[in-house]
Parts: sequence; C-alpha cells; structure tokens
Amino acid sequence: MVTSRTNHSGDAIRNIIKTSVNPTSMKAGICAIKSLRDGRVVMETKSKEDLELLYTNINDKCSQLLEANIQKPRNPKLVIYNIPEEVNAENAEEIITTQNPELMLNPGEVEPKFTYKGKRNIKNLVIEVGPQTRQKILNTKLKIGWHMCSMRDYVIVNRCYKCSRYNHRASDCRGEETCPLCMGGHTIKACTAPPRDYKCVNCVNFNKHNCNAKVRENHSSLDKICPSLQAVIQKFKLNTDY
Repeated sequence: MVTSRTNHSGDAIRNIIKTSVNPTSMKAGICAIKSLRDGRVVMETKSKEDLELLYTNINDKCSQLLEANIQKPRNPKLVIYNIPEEVNAENAEEIITTQNPELMLNPGEVEPKFTYKGKRNIKNLVIEVGPQTRQKILNTKLKIGWHMCSMRDYVIVNRCYKCSRYNHRASDCRGEETCPLCMGGHTIKACTAPPRDYKCVNCVNFNKHNCNAKVRENHSSLDKICPSLQAVIQKFKLNTDY
C-alpha cells in the first residue's frame, strides 16, 4: 500500500513509482498496480520476496514523496451457528471460554464481532480469532449455553447494490445503476429479463480485459458460482492469515 506524504493523486503516485523504481533491475514481478478511491495505490506481487524488494525500493527512492507499507494479512473470522438467544457480542467471549475449558482459551483470543439471524430465524455469531486459535477450535463443536454449536470460516464479499461490482458499498459508488441480473440500467426490482438473457457485469468486464482467459457471462452477478465472485473470494482468502 503506497500513500502520498503530501497530496498526490493515485495517478500521480503511480507515475512517481514508475519513474523511480525499475522492476526489471531489481528482478521483481509486479502482478497488479491500481489506485483506490481514497488516493492510495495498491501493488501486488506473487511472492513475499518480491513484495519486500518493492517495499524497500519505493521507500529508498521515493521517501520524500511517498510511503510504502506491507499490508498484514487480516485475522480469520468464524461464524458460530445456532447460538442461544441470550448470547450476544458482549457476553459471548466469557461464555465460550468458561464452557470450553479443554480448549484453554486465553482472554482476547476470541473477539466476538456481531450476531445475525440466518435461515429459519436461527441466531449466529461471528468471531475474529488468530490463526492458531482458528486451528484449535474450527474442527470442534463449542458448548454455548445448552447448545452444541458448529462453525466454519466466515468469508464475506462486499457487492455494490447500485453498480453490482465488488469491494465497495452503494453509498460510496461512483458508477452507474446496473441491474445484477441483465446489466440493464435499472434496479433488480424493475428487471423483466428471463434467465436466458442474464448477463454478469463483472464477468463481461473481465473478458473485455483478458484476451487469453475467458469466463462464462450468461448468468447474473448474484450467482453463487459466478467465476468473478469465486475469484474475489479466493483473493479474500489469500489475504487472510489462516
């Protein structure tokens, strides 16, 4: 992640990097470089070694203008299913720690984030844990109140309800209204397209910019097996410290 020490735009940051840093001479492969809406620039490599080379070169050669930081992987989150109604984000840690002494959980190892109601109005709890704690509890069932609760990794992808693209919310969207079913310029409620006419805006855009690898487009952007959605989920997992 590269930020400006003054007030450079994302495009200006990219130009400074490309003018000052030579990936060929430092023998590093750059997979992606893109500007974020807040002015920062994200750069990706395929290896930790290349990432450290890039980080060092930017900070050595552009330190007066830019600051580069290596982003730490996020901690994993788990969803615990079917918790008792009286359990909430405030009391869950104490209950889990007290009722499951065999796991030898220390204070702070389990951080409850929020609860939500799933199918059939069942209450679920999302917790954040470190990678070692995840390994310790993921394949068990937690005793919570009178319940034995199963869990799994909680992977969530933000999809904009306005433009149907990923990694931002409708409140921050600068794109145009795009139907998630057919790519039309209307809301999903106004869509009359039959399933045979569905088009995924994300897969269409992917195919426009990738000549060699094409993905199927004839589905809605809500499709759970959409190739673009699966790619975003895979990237989310790669950036999580499992």
